[in-house]
Amino acid sequence: MDIADLAERVAQGERRALARAITLVESARADHRQQAAALMDALPKDRQALRIGLSGTPGVGKSTFIESFGMMLVDQGLKVAVLAVDPSSTRSGGSILGDKTRMDRLSRVPNAFIRPSPSQTHLGGVARRSREAVALCEAAGFDVVLIETVGVGQSETVVAQMADIFLLLLAPAGGDELQGVKRGIMEIADIILINKADGDLKPAATRTCADYAGALRLLRKRSQDPAGFPKAMMVSALQEQGLKDVWTDLTGLRDWRQSNGFWEATRADQARYWFEQDVRNALLSQLETAPAKARLAMLSQDVETGAKTPAAAAEEFLADLRKADASNR
Repeated sequence: MDIADLAERVAQGERRALARAITLVESARADHRQQAAALMDALPKDRQALRIGLSGTPGVGKSTFIESFGMMLVDQGLKVAVLAVDPSSTRSGGSILGDKTRMDRLSRVPNAFIRPSPSQTHLGGVARRSREAVALCEAAGFDVVLIETVGVGQSETVVAQMADIFLLLLAPAGGDELQGVKRGIMEIADIILINKADGDLKPAATRTCADYAGALRLLRKRSQDPAGFPKAMMVSALQEQGLKDVWTDLTGLRDWRQSNGFWEATRADQARYWFEQDVRNALLSQLETAPAKARLAMLSQDVETGAKTPAAAAEEFLADLRKADASNR
């Protein structure tokens, strides 16, 4: 694979090259990882998109919101990339990857790019290489990158480590004020969107929005927020209501953070976070070697029979790893 040629075609905005590059960075093969690192180094570093993380429980309407929101942005002349993460089966390891089917209109627009990826065994609502995929979309010249997580719970907050602004979608009658002040995903959200605020659900959406607006006022003030943020808003993705107000607030928040120095500081913190994650992942990959698997199986049998305690077996395995590392130097 000609990495320099691939990087150049990605920088020119070629969609097939972008798709191929994302496939490369998602690969777990050792040779592909080396090629992916070379590709990331060869990309232009002067392009930045607005990275928007979007999360919510299953069935809240994330895909419908992204399609309606993305179509509105495309109509304004912006290029929109959607990175959708699909849950993987714990039994078969497979994923449906059906987000393009759900976003039928947006998938046919030339200025939009939709890439579904399996979550595999990675926790946190995103795929293991979603961060690199975001950087590839930026290098390809997209103005907005929407990162849709799998349906997540209160502790799935990894997407905030790769986004500039984090949106949380909730359904009407999804909880009261007590639910709203629970820590976790609530306190990292920049804007909480009460979706499906139309028809018979509109009164319930109004009450839910008021509950969460009150709950947000009880949370500790964050230094990176201007007055009025974080906030709760009502939208109807199906009726395409409230989307322009969301975009106005998003761009206003972006501009304020850029002018007050929080934008670059947050991205620097995120870069450091992902460096540490890559180190951890590299250390964990040592467990996938044949000798390590064999030693793990032997010690696991000792633990099962009661010959060794889990703590003692773990310490013995780590001691073996240290010895192997020292002998390889």
